[in-house]
Amino acid sequence: MKAALITGVTGQDGSYLAELLLAKNYSVYGMARYCSERKHERLTAVKDHPEFNLVEGDLTDASRISSILNSIAEIYDVIEVYNLGAQSHVKLSFDQPEYTANVDALGTLRILEAIRNSKYKLKFRFYQAGTSEMFGKVQETPQSETTPFYPRSPYGVSKVFAYWITKNYREAHGIYACNGILFNHESERRGPEFVTRKITLGLDQWIKTRAPIELGNLDAKRDWGHAADYVEAMWLMLQLNEPEDFVIGTGQTHSIREFIETALNLVNVPSRWEGTGIEEKCICTTSDQVIIQVNPEFYRPAEVDVLIANSTKAYEHLNWRPTISFRELVFKMLKNDIHPIN
Repeated sequence: MKAALITGVTGQDGSYLAELLLAKNYSVYGMARYCSERKHERLTAVKDHPEFNLVEGDLTDASRISSILNSIAEIYDVIEVYNLGAQSHVKLSFDQPEYTANVDALGTLRILEAIRNSKYKLKFRFYQAGTSEMFGKVQETPQSETTPFYPRSPYGVSKVFAYWITKNYREAHGIYACNGILFNHESERRGPEFVTRKITLGLDQWIKTRAPIELGNLDAKRDWGHAADYVEAMWLMLQLNEPEDFVIGTGQTHSIREFIETALNLVNVPSRWEGTGIEEKCICTTSDQVIIQVNPEFYRPAEVDVLIANSTKAYEHLNWRPTISFRELVFKMLKNDIHPIN
């Protein structure tokens, strides 16, 4: 049997990946930080599975990481390590840059060092979760594996370090290690602090209370897919004979404004836009009540305007394709967050 260790297992991607791997008959070890109030609601589908094991650990604790990896390697012949744990909120990374770097950059290094120093080194296959935020101020459009990085946040910078240290350990120490540069992937399990979920949860509140939703840059464009599709790409990367790096995305871009318009259309709320810049508002045309308003506090200090993936390599080498469309993604999130919705 194969085993997998997933850091950040309680997050959106971690929970979907755990479900995928258990369905493929893996023994799954999910690493989560110790917390007196355990918030593991995303793990409802797997927590009682006989092959799922929740272990306490932290990406800032090198000795604990090493202990976990070696204890699993004593039992299994192949161990896939998926490093999904991170401080992944871009805006927060400006407020907590040191913590972000400690977890996102050095956390990756700690895992790679634990693998390098393990007597079971050759049993491990390592996946590093990269991000389109590494491209930041894009140097070409669309972005592929050869596009230069130009990160625009401490989060993006930390992930660039993690990318290069993963590549370095692959080339210098013969570790099976690869990077997945994943573009924005959302779902009904996305954290409420992220803009897509702020919109869908906010619409639920607006329907009930007419409280406006406050957002930042409405013109930012992203390549949005569904997380359930993207975790399959992670798994496919670790099944190759030789490790390689891949860009994963849909190849389509939509603005935050388009996300809002799609969501309003799906819940049958007619709307119009008024004003410009920080004065812009989205108004319900039947009641003249404000649905969306701009709050400058949600602007990033350095904005990333347009991200769009060129996933040709993944299509050809992994035979991977996204299966959930942008409209389906928005509908799934609304169906989860608004009751009732047809």
